[in-house]
Amino acid sequence: MGKQKLSPEAAKRKKERDLRYANSDDRKKKRADSQKKRRAAKKAGKNIDGKDYDHYTGTFVTAHRNRGGMNPRRNGTKNE
Repeated sequence: MGKQKLSPEAAKRKKERDLRYANSDDRKKKRADSQKKRRAAKKAGKNIDGKDYDHYTGTFVTAHRNRGGMNPRRNGTKNE
């Protein structure tokens, strides 16, 4: 999937929207938790290269698998 083709004005609005989302309290908490779990896993000698922490399953999964739609109780598009 390539980069979105947006007008300069739309790209600016998207950047602002994405930044607001990335800096929301919920995202900050999840990011801090992921970093903490990553440090602990590395310290324990686990190989987590190319993996992200999945807050739904509570495990490390590939970055490809850890995109929207993994929660079966939600209407996601990636799991369909």
